[in-house]
Amino acid sequence: MGIPCRSKPLWFRQRSIAIVLLLCSCLGSAAASDQEEETSQVDQEMVLIPGGSFLMGNEKGFDTGPVHKVALDSFYLDAHEVTNAEYHEFCKATERKLPEFWGMEKYHCGPDFPDHPVVGVSWSDAKAYAEWADKRLPTEAEWEYAARGGVESENYPYGPETDSTKANFSSEGTVAVGSFPPNGFGLYDMSGNVVEWVADYYRQDYYESSPAANPQGPEKARFRVIRGGGWHSGPYCSRVYFRNALPANWVDFNVGFRCARDLQAISDSGDTSGSGE
Repeated sequence: MGIPCRSKPLWFRQRSIAIVLLLCSCLGSAAASDQEEETSQVDQEMVLIPGGSFLMGNEKGFDTGPVHKVALDSFYLDAHEVTNAEYHEFCKATERKLPEFWGMEKYHCGPDFPDHPVVGVSWSDAKAYAEWADKRLPTEAEWEYAARGGVESENYPYGPETDSTKANFSSEGTVAVGSFPPNGFGLYDMSGNVVEWVADYYRQDYYESSPAANPQGPEKARFRVIRGGGWHSGPYCSRVYFRNALPANWVDFNVGFRCARDLQAISDSGDTSGSGE
């Protein structure tokens, strides 16, 4: 089963989460194929997200309010979700275990789907990949700001209503990253394909005390935040302000991630491949 899209409080869902985790733990990771992996044709650029202020959240959700103004510094964000090919390179270089569903065609996970987003990775796996790539996971505020693409008042990056021609949700599986139009910042799949891990711990009432500038999330909590809809998510879960959370060791066929990088880190490395340079 995939990630549920429900409006009930997280504590109400903890029992269900425990059951799903047990089911997920029974799915063994498939061995990597001996077949030579195809070279990904997707550009690995990062997009410059210009600093600014925006109204974060929505008053309708139990954990998405109050709506509050947030100011963010400029940062870079991966134009697309981390792919199977990219994550495989990390596993080969670090001898890290392959994703939980590697080699399973039904989840488009493995070398036969190099440009599809990787799934079956935990928050800890995502963080380790980001550090290996000299990047980091985006904060929850950075993710929402980027997902909105410069538009504050809409439910989705592309408008007020769902549109299956502009995002991959409620479908049969992942698609290659970049298959749908980008948002206003030039980012792909910010409202579909896979749900994405972000850096923050989750707390239901965090918005009531969130700092006004560059919030980093609660200091400590039980779960980590996930953002954005996925191929197995319903329309509501794909809204730019929708929040959900999972244990850091969770692995799921609907969850992947993308990476961020500080503006100064890019400058120090001499990397000028990101758009906006």
